Amino acid sequence: MNSLLAQRLDAAAARAEARLSRALADAPADGERARPARLMAAMRHGTLSGGKRLRPFLVIESAALFGIAPEAAATAAAAVECVHCYSLIHDDLPAMDNDDLRRGRPTVHRAYDEATAILAGDGLLTLAFDLLSGEDAHASPAVRIALVRALARAAGIGGMVGGQMLDLAAEGRFDAGRPLALGTDAIGELQAMKTGALLLVSCEAGAILGEAEAGARAALSAYGRALGAAFQIADDILDVEGSVEATGKSVGKDAKAGKATLVSALGLHAARAALAGLVAQAQTALAPFGPRGAVLAAAADFVAARKS
Repeated sequence: MNSLLAQRLDAAAARAEARLSRALADAPADGERARPARLMAAMRHGTLSGGKRLRPFLVIESAALFGIAPEAAATAAAAVECVHCYSLIHDDLPAMDNDDLRRGRPTVHRAYDEATAILAGDGLLTLAFDLLSGEDAHASPAVRIALVRALARAAGIGGMVGGQMLDLAAEGRFDAGRPLALGTDAIGELQAMKTGALLLVSCEAGAILGEAEAGARAALSAYGRALGAAFQIADDILDVEGSVEATGKSVGKDAKAGKATLVSALGLHAARAALAGLVAQAQTALAPFGPRGAVLAAAADFVAARKS
């Protein structure tokens, strides 16, 4: 990882962590009666536990292309991270992926209990839209509405939640345990929804905050789509080749669950070639931004080469 990218990732992570810490304080916000201590502790466990903070980084750096200062993008970045962390908490549940480890620590349902984990995820999902609706997300009500809709669409039926449903169906959860034999196009669609949609909206949120013109927004969307696809292939490769120590989570889950991945469909060699092609595609999409897109271009290399 180049030093500039490392610096920007660390800065975005620190900014997101600070905003999330304020949002997850024990003191009730205006209009709230109380914040139950166990619920707040579980939400903090699932959110303030490190991680790359890639999605907040993408929000902040995409917004910077349009002159938006990092502090002005921090609330939107924290909102996207709330949705991401909620999804991890729910994905780890016994009814879903049944994982005991996340970011090197016990998953929320292991550290607390299943009911608390469900409510912690619910709390983070709703908190995301609470954050986006406030004036510190952006001064313009129209921009805040656009952010809310974009994140809702990315996280919901036609995005992350719908993709998770397709993933469960592909595992054979609803057909007597028989996994589906999906082709590469179907796998790509599933992964674009389950994983790619939230990475894409992280890039689009920066363009929304910057009230970007259509061409610039289209370029960022093209970058985000390619980056999301690359991220998922890299994740699938890590599940085959990675270790618990390096990734901070269980590995070998995909094959055990019969998950449809591009690694299983193409093989490791072809999957690596597809990954390299997507990185190049993402970087080409940034051409309209010239040198200003260098950090985002480096992020595409980072996504492909990461070990956790």
